[in-house]
Amino acid sequence: MTFLFTLLGFLGLGAAAGIMAGLFGIGGGLIIVPALVFAFGVQGVDAAIAMHLAVGTSLATIVVTGASSAWAHYQRGSVRREWFLLLFPGLVLGAVIGVFVAGALSGGLLGTLFGIFVVLVALRMALGLGPKVGRAAPGRLGMGVAGGVIGSVSALFGIGGGTLSVPWLSRCGASMTQAVGTSAACGLPIALCGTLTFIVVGWGHPALPTGATGFVMWPAFLGIVLASVPFARLGVRLAHVLSARVLRLSFAALLLIVGLRFLF
Repeated sequence: MTFLFTLLGFLGLGAAAGIMAGLFGIGGGLIIVPALVFAFGVQGVDAAIAMHLAVGTSLATIVVTGASSAWAHYQRGSVRREWFLLLFPGLVLGAVIGVFVAGALSGGLLGTLFGIFVVLVALRMALGLGPKVGRAAPGRLGMGVAGGVIGSVSALFGIGGGTLSVPWLSRCGASMTQAVGTSAACGLPIALCGTLTFIVVGWGHPALPTGATGFVMWPAFLGIVLASVPFARLGVRLAHVLSARVLRLSFAALLLIVGLRFLF
């Protein structure tokens, strides 16, 4: 019975995350990680690993949702395969490095860094600072380094990577459609490698709760994946009803509150 109530709670969390992802256009860790940290706190999970468990579980959910998104973009021809292949080695290596960095940090410090990151994203959204469009992509080395930065930061905070990869691809000369599509493809290796590494890094930790393998909480993963996809469609419908400016400022305000909560 306890497992059932826990699963129902995570289904509710997945529904909320799905609605907000569809409504505001940004999903992944920016929504899921803070919600999981709160949920794990209510469940009595050790605060020393709650943040690590939230980040690892968030990446696990992105493996499923990101694969669906990447495949849809690929079918529509919006994935720049040559750029994806140039970024791929850096994405994989960066994701592994990001997880090991997260594992070496205390839960409090990791939460503080996440809060700073979320506040910066909120300010960028509030000010309407969109990605700058460039004309030419750098060479293999430049793309590899960019992939490493995107992969490491994304795995460190449990996000899909779009917050960083879309602006970068736009600077490389991609149209917004290509930037979003290629970013979706980039999120898959980040999430997959990050998830596997979080399982390894957290394997056998004495404070792990029931239902966790390493730093991935499977009941949370299941509930979020099952509920987030269908409820994201509801969020998309709401997004077409409300003002774009109101949506942007509302989400920026929400992120600012979340970020400040982690900081203080």
